[in-house]
Amino acid sequence: MRFQKFALAGVCALGLLGISPANSAEPVKIRMSWVAPVANWASIILEKKDLAVHLGKSYTLESVRYQGTPQMITAIANNELEVSNLAYSSLAIAIENAGLDDIRVIADEFQDGVPGYFSEQFYVRKDSGINKVEDLKGKVIATNGGGSAVDVAMRAMLKKHGLEEKRDYTMIEAPLPTMPAVLSDKKADLVPAVLPFALNPKLKEEGKILFEQREAIGVTQMIVWTARKSFIDKNRAAMVDFMEDMLRITRWYLDPKNHDEAAKIASNVTKVPPERFGWLFTKADTYRDPNLLPNVEALQRNVDMTQDLGFVKKKIDIKKYVDVSLAQEAAKRLK
Repeated sequence: MRFQKFALAGVCALGLLGISPANSAEPVKIRMSWVAPVANWASIILEKKDLAVHLGKSYTLESVRYQGTPQMITAIANNELEVSNLAYSSLAIAIENAGLDDIRVIADEFQDGVPGYFSEQFYVRKDSGINKVEDLKGKVIATNGGGSAVDVAMRAMLKKHGLEEKRDYTMIEAPLPTMPAVLSDKKADLVPAVLPFALNPKLKEEGKILFEQREAIGVTQMIVWTARKSFIDKNRAAMVDFMEDMLRITRWYLDPKNHDEAAKIASNVTKVPPERFGWLFTKADTYRDPNLLPNVEALQRNVDMTQDLGFVKKKIDIKKYVDVSLAQEAAKRLK
């Protein structure tokens, strides 16, 4: 009886303070990764934190920049990252090579090759004499890194035309922002051009598009958000709150009436004049699903291609690693 009285007094005290036992827990810490400014949602999400109604209540959010997905995979494995933006190729590598069997795809970041939207471009110099993929035999190809989404798509196109690395062409690595200079300086004969670097005036002046990624592999689920099942299960309520806020913010960015303000935000983040972002979140940009739902069918094809090119050994049934229920529950709240 004495214990019961003390327990009741404790609950009453919480009530007087306006705090319930359920709400007294600390917000869940979520660290979210990004690589490319503006292209990756995590780089600009917190610029519209005024729309994140649950931020600071059920969860906190930290935006963390990484050089690339290999570092993200290590961070995920060590529980140093809760939500990561992985390419389809690095997702496959994380599942098989890193043994992250509990990783789950929870949302779309962007897709390439969707009809009517931008598709990654692959440039050669206008004066190179290269007019078809077969002309690349004996040439130098630039990649941003073996096994990246860009790299896998490019290799797939070359393989489709009978060309294999080392036997038929030489591969060098360079950062994506430097690709226009790599082509202009004749360090490589073919370079990939992703946004915003595909809009480089010198690249368009000196180069020409040999092919687009959609010609190589069709629609591509380029980047997805992932989280570990153990984290989702432990913090499901907070994760649904997080996804609700992310939906609200991404839909704001995708709304044409907010384009000018979005361009100013992109300018502040990149230190590039806002008038250079006329393409941002339009059909001149890559496709982003307004419900944050990934194209699972395309993702399966993309992962299969990663296996075909030898980056992973076993076939992966990607449906086992997809959980869009968080996004779906969040979307119901916003109807």
